[in-house]
Amino acid sequence: MHLKTILNRVQNFKSFVYGPVRWVEDASEPTIEAQLRPRANGRAICSGCGRRRPGYDTLPVRRFEFIPMWGIKVFFVYAPRRVSCRRCGIRVERMPWAAGKHQLTETYAWFLAGWAKRLSWKEVAGAFRTTWDHVFSSVERAVAWGRAHQDLSGIEAIGVDEIAWQRGHHYLTLVYQIDADCRRLLWIGQERKAKTLLRFFRWLGKDRSSELRYICSDMWKPYLKVIAKKAGHAIHILDRFHIMANLSKAIDQVRAEEARQLKREGYEPVLTNSRWLLLKRPENLTAKQEPRLAELLRYNLKTVRSYLLKEEFQLFWSYKSPYWAGQFLDRWCTRTMRSQIEPMKKMARQLRRHRPLLLNWFRAKGQFSSGIVEGFNNKAKLTTRKSYGFRTYHAAETALYHALGALPAPKTAHEFF
Repeated sequence: MHLKTILNRVQNFKSFVYGPVRWVEDASEPTIEAQLRPRANGRAICSGCGRRRPGYDTLPVRRFEFIPMWGIKVFFVYAPRRVSCRRCGIRVERMPWAAGKHQLTETYAWFLAGWAKRLSWKEVAGAFRTTWDHVFSSVERAVAWGRAHQDLSGIEAIGVDEIAWQRGHHYLTLVYQIDADCRRLLWIGQERKAKTLLRFFRWLGKDRSSELRYICSDMWKPYLKVIAKKAGHAIHILDRFHIMANLSKAIDQVRAEEARQLKREGYEPVLTNSRWLLLKRPENLTAKQEPRLAELLRYNLKTVRSYLLKEEFQLFWSYKSPYWAGQFLDRWCTRTMRSQIEPMKKMARQLRRHRPLLLNWFRAKGQFSSGIVEGFNNKAKLTTRKSYGFRTYHAAETALYHALGALPAPKTAHEFF
């Protein structure tokens, strides 16, 4: 089968035909050039208004890179026509295989963007003998097209969180759609300030914001303030993941302080190497850790009392009724405030301040959680690690939208990967 026949089968362009196909002898690597020419009596299409217009003149020949075949580079060779348009003036014709001044064909750009979801951009460039810039521009075009054509209707549940993307406390605010039938990255903002999340609600619009029913977030004050202002009608859920993570941090702080105190006073270092004994759930302990924890619980230490308070708090999540969950929370906070353990008292005060938002977990019947958000965050961090970090915010934004945005792609007559 001739190469021209293959191209006609997989990449056929209306009003254009393939001319001679030749092997380029003096190329630095194996290269094939396929000429393209307009059909006889075919009128060019104005790139401005999209209407057929009379010709004006012809520009010099240009080369457009197509998907490599069997490791051989393939280029389309064509001399673009200029048209005389009554509405737009003198314009270069619209070519169905390429847009603007891009050197890559649209098909090759989508091909590279598809592989960039599976491999790092550098690996894609090496595998297909192209440049990193070509891969990045392909991903950039795919993201721009997908963001312009994505469906934003029916968004009822979102999750808000942040990740660090550069050293020095540089954060990204990430907003995910977490509906049961659609989970994706919706929006990215630089930093984690109140004005960052305000930009998201401006992007979403008042009508779509009014349709939100559930919002999951942590206890970061700027997020709480903006959500209350812009989506106060939605059920705002403070998820158990963040609550238990903060409790674990409080216990670890008590353990570290008490271990140093025992060492200063010359007591037996019973808290040495006990961090994960106290932070793990009992069912996740190893066979060696279980007897060590049982022995540690015999001591009347602040760390042990903090651990027991944390394990008691796990019962909070087993309630079904917001009323009885609230009663349990009040009793637990009272006991904790009487414990005279400052990090745990600080945690109790924090839970009291956010009591209504905590009880929203039960009003939402536990169907939405930030566990989904944390799963997305892990994928976002993996995208960053795979690229060994990003130098610019635009590159990070493009990569994350491409990997997690579930963006649509145009339908093609043939799938190349």
